[in-house]
Amino acid sequence: MSIVKSKQRVVDHGEVFTPAPMIDAMLDLVKDETERIDSRFLEPACGSGNFIVEILRRKLAAVDRKYGKSEFERQHYALLGLMCIYGIELLTDNIDECRANVLDIFSDFLGVSAADDLYRAASHVLSQNLVHGDALTMRAQDGGPITFAEWGYLGKGKYQRRDFRFDVLTGSSAFSAEGSLFADLGKHEIFAPMKTYAPMTVRELASATLNDEPADNE
Repeated sequence: MSIVKSKQRVVDHGEVFTPAPMIDAMLDLVKDETERIDSRFLEPACGSGNFIVEILRRKLAAVDRKYGKSEFERQHYALLGLMCIYGIELLTDNIDECRANVLDIFSDFLGVSAADDLYRAASHVLSQNLVHGDALTMRAQDGGPITFAEWGYLGKGKYQRRDFRFDVLTGSSAFSAEGSLFADLGKHEIFAPMKTYAPMTVRELASATLNDEPADNE
């Protein structure tokens, strides 16, 4: 893939895509994290997903090594690996390509198609995790604050979702810095999730919408 789509896009948006060898070299600097299924990555200018796709490939390879003998666990931990990858992208064509590219990697790994619950669950997750918006202003394309879903695997085929505002999480990270005068504020109630949802199965995720009713916050 070319590192630029057009000279005008470079002028307008500073858009330059990272070459694959450089992506591999950068990810190798945090190799252990890229191969940990539940480690979380955020690409704030994800383009068409070059970094995200490679991170997912590494996570899926780890799933195969650890859970390859159980198809149930392989499927559910593959979805967890996908759930732990996040991106923000300003340009419409890029975010569409990113979601499609990541979904292709996931579906090829599990051998699923658009008719399968796992495929549709993954598509729903990507609609939440890969956001069309501006990482600098922390606003989504519709003008609202960027919100991310934090996903956790509870075991036995069920996932937990909690929603957080990106700007609040950024503040939490700053406050929680080790040795900071304000470190205790990192656990303040303002950093609590906006919503906590009832545990969901793959089938429920496959049919989920943005209007899901949240469970009570704890």
